[in-house]
Amino acid sequence: MKIDIERFGLKNVPIDPDTLFTFAKGIVGFENCKRFKLFHEEGKATVFWLQSVDDTAVMFPIVAPEALDIEYQIELSDADCALIGLQSVEDVAVVLIVYRDEAESGKIAANTRSPVILNLKSRKGMQKVLQDVHPSLLYRAR
Repeated sequence: MKIDIERFGLKNVPIDPDTLFTFAKGIVGFENCKRFKLFHEEGKATVFWLQSVDDTAVMFPIVAPEALDIEYQIELSDADCALIGLQSVEDVAVVLIVYRDEAESGKIAANTRSPVILNLKSRKGMQKVLQDVHPSLLYRAR
């Protein structure tokens, strides 16, 4: 399988289907995007990218909450664990989608209200929409 990664001007990038993450419900607003490739730019391991292979125009920058000095814990329901095939806490990664908040003079913001949960073993993912969290935390990129 090969895809074009428009954001970086890359054409015919080979993708091993066994390395894809599958999101049964997609990402909020992008429910038709079910398969994603996780990658990072060489030398920039802080920000990773979730690239849709179903719609190559869809790509999300993601970071671990710790990279933003955020202490972040969430609870997954039994249904959540079943959705991503999670059996061990060691297999899970929680990441946040980051974006440039134009309403805040272009500051970088993290979506803390809807973290992405990745099962690194089963390669299944989900976006968990939380109800009792401040919608975003702003920080200045260093």
